[in-house]
Amino acid sequence: MSATTLPIPTDAGDLPGLLWLPESLEEPVPGLVVLQEIFGLSEYVQQRCADLAARGYAVLAPQLFARLDPPVVDLPDAEELQPWLEEAMALTSALPWGRAEADALAAVGALRAHGAVDAERVGLVGFCYGGGLATAAAVSAAEEDRPVSALVSYYGSALPTLLDRAATLEIPAIHHFGTADAFIPLEQVEQIRETVTAGGTREQVRFLLHDGAGHAFDNPHPAFHHAGAAEAAWQQTLGFLAEVLPVRG
Repeated sequence: MSATTLPIPTDAGDLPGLLWLPESLEEPVPGLVVLQEIFGLSEYVQQRCADLAARGYAVLAPQLFARLDPPVVDLPDAEELQPWLEEAMALTSALPWGRAEADALAAVGALRAHGAVDAERVGLVGFCYGGGLATAAAVSAAEEDRPVSALVSYYGSALPTLLDRAATLEIPAIHHFGTADAFIPLEQVEQIRETVTAGGTREQVRFLLHDGAGHAFDNPHPAFHHAGAAEAAWQQTLGFLAEVLPVRG
């Protein structure tokens, strides 16, 4: 399934985005804004977007690093990733968080405005850098009284710094973390769980730990991938979306 380009209007000019639409569009469909990892809008993230579109969703992925050079870091096949990790981290540092959050929120608005999309049923999906950013954007949307319908966050790397804001979020959400995450220690993961679930009292928030999985376990690169966790988390994500953001027909 191929994507088309969709310019996303922002207060700093148009931001390029990629849009995937389901093959059958007899009526407006629910939409998902997908936010990238630190490596940019990579082939892996684009494949996840296509996977969601194949399930009947309209999917928009903003190119958050489009204002930077390079906008995408291509991971090598080799196990030695340090130079590329440093390059990717430099990109995230070069893009102010407030700018990225505003662009993510603008992408939600652009998707809501698309004629193929049910504007009242739009969610956010994010991986790593995008997982934390999706959470922050969901908070901002709620503060603007236009809450998104669902949040999917994979090992949101910024969540430890967003706990005060995340504590206010009361929309259906699913959070995935691995128990062997070297980037976010398990103690911090448990703090995130306590916050986003309000001590286990928010039934609409699911918090799932995947045994033995490290950070970025859904990324297919062999340095990150955990096949069992990736498959389990994806099926749990699809089940969650089918419940809270169902595709009709």
